[in-house]
Amino acid sequence: APDAGFAETEWYLADMPERTKIVELVDRLSRIAHTLQFAEGLNPAQWEALRYVARANRMSCSPGALADFMGSTKGTVSQTLKALEAKGLVERSRKGDDRRAVVIKLTESGRALLGRDPLDTISDALAPCSDEEQAGLLAGMERLLAAVQAQKGIPEFGPCLECCHYKPETCSETNSVGCRCGVSGELFNSLEIGSICVDFERDR
Repeated sequence: APDAGFAETEWYLADMPERTKIVELVDRLSRIAHTLQFAEGLNPAQWEALRYVARANRMSCSPGALADFMGSTKGTVSQTLKALEAKGLVERSRKGDDRRAVVIKLTESGRALLGRDPLDTISDALAPCSDEEQAGLLAGMERLLAAVQAQKGIPEFGPCLECCHYKPETCSETNSVGCRCGVSGELFNSLEIGSICVDFERDR
């Protein structure tokens, strides 16, 4: 039998303007995503932190950058990291000679757990969509997110290849074209330029 809740949602959306429908659907999907992430003994904030550490470049794997990404306080993020550390999923270390600078890394257990990411349910739901449909949905959601972030002054985060500070440069260690960041001055190799960065600024 058809899901009554879904049918009710369809009826409710029918008389709405398009933009209102989109907002309602984004909210509904976010609630579903939130619920899914109470899994494997973790909560949604802990899953988000794991994903961030897995995707961030080496200059952005700090508690402060993670707090900016999650829109949370450093104290709250510290508690999240302590819980992940206690579970053996991440480890924190000091960066070089600066005892105040902390670097976060995933452990092997953390990487293995991400292979069972509960949000894969949503990824699997996209499987019937064509490549063109997925590309259109991605482009629309990226524009929506960028617009909200700009309006509210929220840091964007994103990969080097889409950043206005991207400056191609050959990396001698890998003999491949990497990126010299226009903000930090760091040289990232070809494997790193797809990682997300705290210094990201969209190339408009």
